[in-house]
Amino acid sequence: MSGPDASLGSALSGAEGSRPSPDGLADSLRRLGAALNARVGDVVAGMLDRSARSASPLEREVEDSFARVGALSTVAVARWMSGEGAAVAREVGEEAWQIFGRLAAQRAAPLNEVTKRCLRWRDAAAEVVCETATQLELDADVLAHALAMLQRSLDVTLVRMCQSFEFERHQAHQELERQQRELEFLATHDPLTGLPNRALILASVEQMLARSRRQQAPVAALFIDLDNFKGINDTLGHVVGDELLRAVTARLQGVVREVDALGRLGGDEFVVVAEGVSLIDGPAPIAQRLLGALESPFELEGQDRHRLTVTASVGIATGVRKSAEELLRDADIAMYQAKWAGKNRYVVFESAMQEAAMRRMELEMDLRDALQDGQFFLVYQPTFDLRTMRPTGMETLIRWKHPTRGVVGPDDFVPLLEDTGMIVEVGRWVLAEACRQGAAWRAKGYAVGVAVNVSAVQLERGDFLSEVQDALAHSGMDASALTLEITETTIMSDSEQTAARLAAIRQLGVRVAIDDFGAGYSSLKYLQRFPVDILKIDRSFVSRLMLEPDGEQLIRTLVQLGKSLSIETLAEGIEHSSALSLLKEENCDSGQGFLFASPLDLAASESFLAAWTGDPVQRYSADPDGRAAQNGAFVVHRDPE
Repeated sequence: MSGPDASLGSALSGAEGSRPSPDGLADSLRRLGAALNARVGDVVAGMLDRSARSASPLEREVEDSFARVGALSTVAVARWMSGEGAAVAREVGEEAWQIFGRLAAQRAAPLNEVTKRCLRWRDAAAEVVCETATQLELDADVLAHALAMLQRSLDVTLVRMCQSFEFERHQAHQELERQQRELEFLATHDPLTGLPNRALILASVEQMLARSRRQQAPVAALFIDLDNFKGINDTLGHVVGDELLRAVTARLQGVVREVDALGRLGGDEFVVVAEGVSLIDGPAPIAQRLLGALESPFELEGQDRHRLTVTASVGIATGVRKSAEELLRDADIAMYQAKWAGKNRYVVFESAMQEAAMRRMELEMDLRDALQDGQFFLVYQPTFDLRTMRPTGMETLIRWKHPTRGVVGPDDFVPLLEDTGMIVEVGRWVLAEACRQGAAWRAKGYAVGVAVNVSAVQLERGDFLSEVQDALAHSGMDASALTLEITETTIMSDSEQTAARLAAIRQLGVRVAIDDFGAGYSSLKYLQRFPVDILKIDRSFVSRLMLEPDGEQLIRTLVQLGKSLSIETLAEGIEHSSALSLLKEENCDSGQGFLFASPLDLAASESFLAAWTGDPVQRYSADPDGRAAQNGAFVVHRDPE
């Protein structure tokens, strides 16, 4: 016989012959048990030697844990042989089973390797038992009885080990399901107020529009924007502003019927969508109730007590539209009309309200000349390894310097670039420039990569992969130094095709990041399918670290999700040292934000890389005119837009 059971099988096959009396057997086993207890070190050494000769060594700490298990198991079976009883052996073995539980929880070793080490312990112990029995001149029947006890101990150990692994597997599965539920809720609800967010509201409106077309029933959207909310935020701070938004939510919920839907679109913008019987008297009564709900002053508790009076402007759009976006867009236009008419009122959308559309057309025409005329420029915001506090990369951000409008922020023109398809040409230029600059920095000895945002329009094009290859080839930059950032919405739009394209990009050596992670629809099964290197945690979760009791738990959930999937986590929007400390405690890998630096122009970026000392108190930014600003400790300025 050969293999793990050789010594055990050989001993059992030689068990014939004279059998000792029960008293003699017990006495012989006691002697054998005492001798085995004295040779615990030999058993452990034999076990480790067998593992060392295997093709699957584990980390030193894990092997040390198995050595501890081997020692405890040997002592347990030795005391059992010595006559202390199986209960004593189980008591001694409890610590070994606890070690198995920790190994399972930490996923420190696969189950098959754990099983192999249990068998190696059995073989090493059997070898020592056989040697000791020979030295003590014990009968074969005594040896067979001892080896049977050893096998029984192994059987119990294997069962308990499997129980530990199954328990931890079940716990891990439950935790993943809980994280999935939490992420799904966060994807469809506003984290501050708990209201449905834009994505869920749009889905509800689409369903209403479909019913309206079938049943010829009325449908309406009421766009609500608080008046002068920015002044409250700027004067009293974001904490008071957030408390006010929650209080406004409670007031609005009190006057909205259950059959209607109330949501928060972002900032101080809310929306109510209604259909059917709710609109028997038209949408005006709903708007009146919404405005009436805000009439009484708000008493806000906190460090300082505040009594605030708030009004709102409401825009109403009724009737069937091609899409939910169009209905909300018209309600938004009407809301601005209400503000221009004096605020604290509602206005119903009319087709004549096309000024916004005209301004959009003018902006689009100006955009078509911007690239050719060299009006676009790039700024760079550093990212940092939160363990070493050293800069590891520069995120590339586009800006537009219009000859008459001045610097235009990306929120005002990037969506238009995407809508018109101009994002393809502009995105190609951004990618090429970022790679060229990244290669130049690395040639100067700055060990940083560059990250470039990629829109869904770009990724959907069949020639995007070749554009990435061309940018890398012409710049000479290593593919591993380039990261492409893609939003959750982009990867979910066409999962099969997107997964294939991302896989092709990663085959080039380029890294892939999901931007604003947690703000869209996050699904574990999608994350497991997509080739993703980095999860960029949305800044809204980082800000909640300071404002919400559950902020720390949310960050922990997102970071642990990344670790469970072996994906790096990067926190956006770090503005306070206390938030940085919490992120480091949660073992978040990387981060960026105004605590370190705002987006910098090229000259300021190079000065930043040259001057950085790794001290997070020392920060760098560009002044409003784009010049490097360094005066003692670096000063943070908001990115000029």
